[in-house]
Amino acid sequence: MFHLGALLGFAAILFLISFFILQIRVEKFIYKRVKRIYDDVSLLEKTDFRDQPITTDMQTLTEQIEKFANKKKIEIESLKIRESYRKEFLGNVSHELKTPLFMVQGYIETLLDGALDDKAVRKKYLQRAAKGVERLIFIVRDLDMITKLETGDLHLYQEEFDIVELVQNVFDMMEMKAAKKNINLTFDMEYKNPIWVYADKERIQQVITNLVVNSIKYGKQDGTTEVSIEDLIKNKVIIRVTDNGEGIEKQNIPRLFERFYRVDKSGSRKEGGSGLGLSIVKHIIEAHKEKIYVESVYGVGSEFSFTLERGKTVNKNVRMKAGQKAP
Repeated sequence: MFHLGALLGFAAILFLISFFILQIRVEKFIYKRVKRIYDDVSLLEKTDFRDQPITTDMQTLTEQIEKFANKKKIEIESLKIRESYRKEFLGNVSHELKTPLFMVQGYIETLLDGALDDKAVRKKYLQRAAKGVERLIFIVRDLDMITKLETGDLHLYQEEFDIVELVQNVFDMMEMKAAKKNINLTFDMEYKNPIWVYADKERIQQVITNLVVNSIKYGKQDGTTEVSIEDLIKNKVIIRVTDNGEGIEKQNIPRLFERFYRVDKSGSRKEGGSGLGLSIVKHIIEAHKEKIYVESVYGVGSEFSFTLERGKTVNKNVRMKAGQKAP
């Protein structure tokens, strides 16, 4: 009986020793495998796994890997979207550049093939080639401006100026262009006194010009482009450019400010321009640390608005928004 008890005790001790040895070996094996997973994953994203303790708990490990996988899935989807935009952008750049290039090339080749001898044809073709070169210059200039705005190389020269006077100057410049479609350029009310803002006057004039040109380009015959200036908060005013043109479909609004993005997929270039106007507008406003907004109803019209910092000079006739107290 003693020998049986001793044998059972020895067997139990042997089992426990074997169990612990086996557990240690298994844990060491699993640890090596898990560490390899951590090492492999760390090569892809060191910031997520470099400082984390290695765990052999399967639930914790599964949660970490799932979190990492979901993050990578989102990044991959984002990269796919960016790649799609990149391809579309390159295609648009190619199209925008090759159209005037081929036009200039065609006219010059025609002249070299003998048309130089005809004075009337020579002048006409040289004028058309000059227009093609001018379009190329517009595109390159606008691309250069956007690049400078994005990299911070284009410095703003901010000053106080009267935004009412600046809008009126834009109206005067665009009067003939608007007259071709009998579009009325107007304020929403009579602004008898100056409204002072603090910004880069030249760049803001470019913003308003681009928005007004856009409203004329896509405006209806006998339509209206209206500019209003409202007090937004204590130190901000908002400028709205509203038209009753063709409007923009909802799915196109999020991409309006992309370079070369065109709502009209037919590729018509009758209205000219570099295709970079709205992108430049957005970059200029953001360079001022301000916001730009767009609202549009297809078939009814569109409204582009942006904020500016008020000047220190008291604005006497800025229209108050409903329910807002005077500053």
